[in-house]
Amino acid sequence: MISTADPTVSVIIPVHNGGAFFRTCLSKLAQAVPRPMEIIVVADGESDGSWRLAKEFGAKLIRIPESGGPARARNLGAQAAKGDILFFVDADVAVCPEAVGYAISVFKNNPYLAAFIGSYDDAPGDPDFLSQYRNLLHHYVHQTANEEASTFWGACGVIRREIFLQMGGFNENYREPSIEDIELGYRLKQAGYNIRLCKTLQVKHLKRWKPMGMVKADFFYRALPWTELIWRDRKLNNDLNLQVSNRISVILTYAVLLAVLGTCWSVSCLLLAGLLAIPLVAINAPLYQFFYRKHGIVFALKTIPWHWLFYFYSGLAFAIGTGRHLLYRKKPLTGTVSLPVSAQ
Repeated sequence: MISTADPTVSVIIPVHNGGAFFRTCLSKLAQAVPRPMEIIVVADGESDGSWRLAKEFGAKLIRIPESGGPARARNLGAQAAKGDILFFVDADVAVCPEAVGYAISVFKNNPYLAAFIGSYDDAPGDPDFLSQYRNLLHHYVHQTANEEASTFWGACGVIRREIFLQMGGFNENYREPSIEDIELGYRLKQAGYNIRLCKTLQVKHLKRWKPMGMVKADFFYRALPWTELIWRDRKLNNDLNLQVSNRISVILTYAVLLAVLGTCWSVSCLLLAGLLAIPLVAINAPLYQFFYRKHGIVFALKTIPWHWLFYFYSGLAFAIGTGRHLLYRKKPLTGTVSLPVSAQ
């Protein structure tokens, strides 16, 4: 028989040197109505006193001497949690006061839903151009994605604790912030569970992105392991960053690049590059129009080379990952941590 009582919520935050963003994260959670049953902070080898901040806000604290990555930190938080629902939040994310109540309502009204994810809002915390571009891009991708989600999301992801434990939690082989949440989502879907993208639940990303850090994270910690995951599961979803339009954009980006390089031999290749750029802009016009509505024409124009750079290194990572798979048939990441039922 399905219970009619409100499910209880445990908020879990992994933190590694969270700084001022972490204070904002905790202060926003302190405004939640209703309050979660508990807030569990897992200090993952931090050295900036983030654990003291957790204590200051009355959170339940778990300290790890050496950093093992957010996957392990979240799993430890889940073991200690007592709530029916696990609400995962990143330490550089600020939730709205209604977030906890929203989570309770979603699960109470959808008893057969296993998990759901939210979205970044359209007002990123850092005013820097690159941070605005990156976080607005993330917002746009989620807001235009399928509501029947194909992945999970650790920055604002909510899941029934019983199912999380049953699935073995996050894959701890991911030692850096990577695609451990996407991998969990793939396993949930393979097991027949439903994941929903709730676009109205929006959180604010506070992080300041820097060029090299963004490219490194995208290439090494997302695109390469995501390619490995795609080959592992033989599944290329038409959703999020894997939509058909994105794949065509990658091809067109390389075609434009080759045409530009061709100008070294023939000036007429410059005309070809311009012609190829037209469909590339057209395919992505809705996104560029969104940027224009948010910050004007200059901002929108500045995002285009960054967006095409994203297509370039994403395509490169997919090619490298596919080549590694075909040449070496490397055993994929399959290990998961087994969380004891006794942790209940």
